[in-house]
Amino acid sequence: MASTALRPALRQILAASPASRTLTSAALPAFRSQKLLARQSPLALQRAAFQTSSKRAILPPLPQTIRGTINDAATVPDTEPSHGSYHWTMERLVSLSLVPITIAPFAAGSLSPVLDGAFISLLIIHSYVGFQSCITDYFPNWRVPFWRKFFDWANFAFVGIVAWGWYEFETNDVGLTEGVRRVWKAGSKVDVTA
Repeated sequence: MASTALRPALRQILAASPASRTLTSAALPAFRSQKLLARQSPLALQRAAFQTSSKRAILPPLPQTIRGTINDAATVPDTEPSHGSYHWTMERLVSLSLVPITIAPFAAGSLSPVLDGAFISLLIIHSYVGFQSCITDYFPNWRVPFWRKFFDWANFAFVGIVAWGWYEFETNDVGLTEGVRRVWKAGSKVDVTA
């Protein structure tokens, strides 16, 4: 069935001139509909020109700088334990401690504001450290110092806003654990036959 549908399209491609056949078949992937295969080569040329043109740069590259010469050794930063193994260990401890503190309120059946506060604090620290790692990786300080500082402060500001929101939810509403429990029970009571 599929082979009979592709035969007219293959005939059109083979009947075309060798130059347009190469451009059309190279620009369009296999198993497209007959209408796409029957298109003329100017579209393929336009697509190829857009992809290789330096005038239509969607995201221009970051500033490029070369320090030293090709024969210079790579500079190694000074060792600092708080940014090395201690930082990595702290990240892993926060991540691992989220597992039991997530399960504990539902397994024990007790609602404790202290447990909720510890859970929320660990969630906030976990997200802050995760976003900080992304900022460090994608916005190096030596390459884009302004944007690095901007995103560092934005991350810090968002942590403050989220912490304030969680504090309000914990003190003036039902709290995280009870909120999750209510959502879970509401989802299980939904009538799917209606």
